[in-house]
Parts: sequence; C-alpha cells; structure tokens
Amino acid sequence: MRTRRYATLAGLALGPVLVLAVFFVLPVSGMVGRGFVVDGRFDAGGVLDVLGRSRTHRVLWFTVWSAGLATLSSIVLGLPAAYALHRLAFPLRNVVRALLLVPFVLPTVVVGVAFRLLVGEAGPLGFLGLDGTPVAIIAGLTFFNVAVVIRAVGAAWESLDPRPGEAAAALGATPAQVFRTVTFPALRPALVSAASVVFLFCATSFGVVLTLGGLRYSSVETEIYLLTTQLLDLRAAAALSIVQLLAVIALLVIAGRLRAVPDPTLERRTARPRRPGRQDAVRGSGRGRPGAGRR
Repeated sequence: MRTRRYATLAGLALGPVLVLAVFFVLPVSGMVGRGFVVDGRFDAGGVLDVLGRSRTHRVLWFTVWSAGLATLSSIVLGLPAAYALHRLAFPLRNVVRALLLVPFVLPTVVVGVAFRLLVGEAGPLGFLGLDGTPVAIIAGLTFFNVAVVIRAVGAAWESLDPRPGEAAAALGATPAQVFRTVTFPALRPALVSAASVVFLFCATSFGVVLTLGGLRYSSVETEIYLLTTQLLDLRAAAALSIVQLLAVIALLVIAGRLRAVPDPTLERRTARPRRPGRQDAVRGSGRGRPGAGRR
C-alpha cells in the first residue's frame, strides 16, 4: 500500500519536473553554453570581455538606478492609495480597486505605447518634453507596478489589528508616531515583498523601456534583445542573460532574508489550541446556575 502511494506521488511529480526541465533547465544550459563554452572548451574570457565594455556598464547602471527610482516612486504613491482603498470606506471603492489593477494586467508594450502617445510631441503632455527621456521610462514603470504595492501592502494593512494604534494614540502619540512605531513595523514584511517584486519587474521590463527609451536608453532586458536580433552577438547576449539571472537570484535571497528578520518592536505570540476536556464540559453544563460546579 505504501509502495503504491509513493509510486503515485512520484508519477504526479514527474509532470512538473519534466516541464521545468524543458522550459527552464534546457534554455539556461544553452545560455550558459553560449556564454562560457567555445569550441567545446570552457572559456570565461568572452563573458569578461562583454562585462568590460563601456556600453555594458551604462546599461547595467541605467537598469539599477531606473528600477530603484521606479520602485521608490511606486512605494511613495502606493502607500497612500493602499491606505485609502483598504482602510477607508467610500462609494465605488471596489470599482476604484479594479481600475487600479488594470495597468498591471496589460502587456508592457501597450503601457509603453500609451505613455508614448501621452508624452509625445502631439500628445496632451507633449509640452513637457519628456518623450524619449528617463523620466518617461520611470513614469511608465511606476504606472505599471504601483498596483503591486497597493495590492500587497493594502491586504496586509486591511488585516492589521487597530487596537495597538488606538492604544498608542490614547497615550498621546501623534498620527505620525503611530505610523512610525506601530503601523510601519507591522507592514514591513509586506512592504519588503512588494518592493522586491516591483524592483524585479522594473529591472526586467521590456516593453516599457523599449518603446519609451528606444536605442538611446537600454536596460539589460532590451540590450539582450538588441544584441540578439540586431547585432547578432549571441555570446554577449548570453553573458548579459547570465548576469541578469545571477542578479535576480541574489535579489530574491536578500529579500527573503529581510522578510525573515523579526522586528524588535513587535511581539508575536501564537495561541495554542486547547481541546475541550472534562472541565470544559462541567463548566458548560453549570453555566447560569450559581454553585453548579461546586461539590
């Protein structure tokens, strides 16, 4: 019986393992082969040569700081929206929630084209001169990812117990002090999760950067595309892909460590479930009758 159960579990796990091998292991191994293997021999010189190019440095730096600013602006705009949509009651709140989630489900190319029409020379905001600038790219990335912050942080905010904040306010704390000492520590895990996801989405964004930045501003994602389709430099594209993969893994590890660190200002206790026993039955039967439990 136990052997049959193990065989069933192995059969159920075989499908996901095969899918992972076909759609992840094979492409990654091929990418590593393109970057490090030359004429059947391991050679890291090509990857180091790609990483030593001045354009590669500019692409990596632009990816990091644009994704960082877009993440910061998404948090700054998403926190007030999360509070309003998940802690306040007003008419059509659910409709507003649904509308704010629409940009995230749209393709990135559609978002990029929409912003290009908005800030272009013939667009309503054409007089600002933002077409083809990093400001337009960061604005497009923020517009696309602010829904992640609203959804993740808002759900955590909605489930918070209001009594600690009310107690702090009753003791004389200002709203800013309540937020800094009570609310923010409780929201920190959700905020770290949302920020790490938004940074990954911004750093690996393709459509927004390609449509708004063109050939002048390239992230790692668009640079891989240009090296593959325009310059036919597959080795350089593979090298950048490996760098991107390692950066994503490192960011996920750092975000996991930050989420796992407990906040010293919070004390969490898990209530232990208690089974009803004989004493509970006696107390329940004697409820409402003075002296029923006394012998």
